Amino acid sequence: MTSPRTNALDWLTHARSLFEPAMRAAVGRLDPFLGRVSSYHLGWCEPDGTPVTSPAGKALRPGLTLLVAEALGDHRPAVPGAVAVELVHNFSLVHDDIIDRDRERRHRPTVWSVWDDTTAILAGDAMLSLAHEVLADEGGPYADPASLALARATREVIRGQARDVEFERRDDVTLAECLAMEADKTGALLAVSASLGAILAGAPRHVVDGCHTFGAELGLAFQIVDDLLGIWGSPQVTGKPVFADLAAGKKTLLVVWSIENGGDAGADLAAWFATHGSRTVVEPQELERAADLIEKAGGREWATAAADSHVATALAALDGLGLDEAAHHTLIDLAHFVTERKL
Repeated sequence: MTSPRTNALDWLTHARSLFEPAMRAAVGRLDPFLGRVSSYHLGWCEPDGTPVTSPAGKALRPGLTLLVAEALGDHRPAVPGAVAVELVHNFSLVHDDIIDRDRERRHRPTVWSVWDDTTAILAGDAMLSLAHEVLADEGGPYADPASLALARATREVIRGQARDVEFERRDDVTLAECLAMEADKTGALLAVSASLGAILAGAPRHVVDGCHTFGAELGLAFQIVDDLLGIWGSPQVTGKPVFADLAAGKKTLLVVWSIENGGDAGADLAAWFATHGSRTVVEPQELERAADLIEKAGGREWATAAADSHVATALAALDGLGLDEAAHHTLIDLAHFVTERKL
């Protein structure tokens, strides 16, 4: 058994070495063209297939799956789960880039912008199907409950994305609706990332449920921080332009909170979205004004506090689960890492 790391970034780096060989083997099952497209998206090659080492994500979701299993005894049974959640995550990213018309991710051109929408859709579909195949092929007593948990989470992720798109067309989105959307869009996959580690480790129901709650709350914190980064994040950190979410007309949680609770600044923000939110091109000074209104309304301060609150709830869910002490410490560090990404 691998001894757990006490630092979140160390663990995530180590986790990639644990699951990536299986991830590459899984992607190798795809037909040559979609395998190449998927490998490009994952940072393994150039569009023509030339191998390359490109910037990759932090592997938060598979790292969480493996860390939970490690905290319960051994990461190895959870490797198929780590591969599956990473495939589902990347399916959603490829499709999100089409929906948002984002041309860059991780400082590289997105799949649809290199090829076309049809190719990107097919590559995303291929990764989604492959995720469930990887879990089913593992067999054993925990494959079926793991597959069911991932299928439900995927449905919730898609529901969250559909709501997100719908909200861009509405002027009456409530805070409760926005919270439910973000719980689905981001919380569901982090929740199943944690619970799959417990399921595949053979943990009892109360432990699986506690890990699911940990992941769900961590997911909400992650999404709130992501929403902050989507407005004020440095392009060097996010790989996207500053004010990207405002340019896309996204009514994120902190935007909706600001409109509902921000007084005059909130009213002005609502008027801004009514005027500019659906326009194809918004001038930079208009985006800066919207960001200033959110800050004046208290949205930025509120979102930071809300993310911290969700992290606290996530950590409380781990109490009494009988986790290995060192791995538990790493889970705590991972939770704080989520809310400490640089703006």
